[in-house]
Amino acid sequence: MGTEIGVWQIENGKLERLDTNMVQAGRKETEDLEKWIENNPIILGNNILIIGEQVRTKSGPLDFLGIDKSGNLIIIELKRDKLPREALAQAIDYASDVSSWDLDKISEVCSKYSNESLEDYLNENIEDIDLENLNINETQRILLVGFSLDEALERMIEWLSTNFGISINALILKYIKTKGGEEFIARTMIIPEEIEMERSRKVSRKFIPDTTPGTYEHTELKKILESYLSEDRKTPRRIRDILLPLCINNKIVTRDMIKEKLIEENKDLDEGKAGLILTTISREITFAPRDYLRQIIQYEQTKPWEKDNYQLVEKYKNLVKELI
Repeated sequence: MGTEIGVWQIENGKLERLDTNMVQAGRKETEDLEKWIENNPIILGNNILIIGEQVRTKSGPLDFLGIDKSGNLIIIELKRDKLPREALAQAIDYASDVSSWDLDKISEVCSKYSNESLEDYLNENIEDIDLENLNINETQRILLVGFSLDEALERMIEWLSTNFGISINALILKYIKTKGGEEFIARTMIIPEEIEMERSRKVSRKFIPDTTPGTYEHTELKKILESYLSEDRKTPRRIRDILLPLCINNKIVTRDMIKEKLIEENKDLDEGKAGLILTTISREITFAPRDYLRQIIQYEQTKPWEKDNYQLVEKYKNLVKELI
């Protein structure tokens, strides 16, 4: 049988089952359940910060988008009643889109929801977070929330989680209204939170950098770079306005030089936030499709996850000067 939570009220030494559900009580998913969760996200787990609500994806609006202390994004799908197995396919569809989002896109979602930058929102709401070494969206987690669970869905969640290490869980709520009119919400999780987090750490999908430079002819390279550097995204703008000018004016550009320049350009940044931004620039350069950036920018791989000592390839300096 699918998972359900039964509740009884003790009256005069007898047990009286409480079967009132949200529908019978006139409660609604969008007006009540979502509001309760938004105001008290701790019910979803100890390591979830909501950064977006009704987030638009290629497959439709996602109820909530969350993030955990490790930087993993969490797809949260709500159902006011029973969770059908179709809910899993829907959530996987959302996750497949979210998995491709870069920091600029995630920051945009967070800013719309919280009116704060992602860096500030994480810093204020997650204790002891290390922004400089945070790898955002390396892995996605799925959390299905409902009031009972289809047996087939429970079986699929257990199978995917146990055999393939997919970070997926279901949280079953129980709406309780006593005879005296008091309202309560109880919860249980199909997979204990500690076990799910441990599995998530073990199978984290690491970002695999590509170090291969492009081999474009001068005219084609200029056209590609011109298009990229004119994109209305923060990372291309930072490469255009900060990294490339530093590389033109200095033979070697260190990580510290980039962070100092970022802080100089934005007084609201501190060392940790500047480090997080630098990480996105670094990842952008080694993102497989950005081979044209690697064709003009060289660097040293000081650690498996860290780059330093950036410099422009000498023969492309005039091209870069022309473009910026």
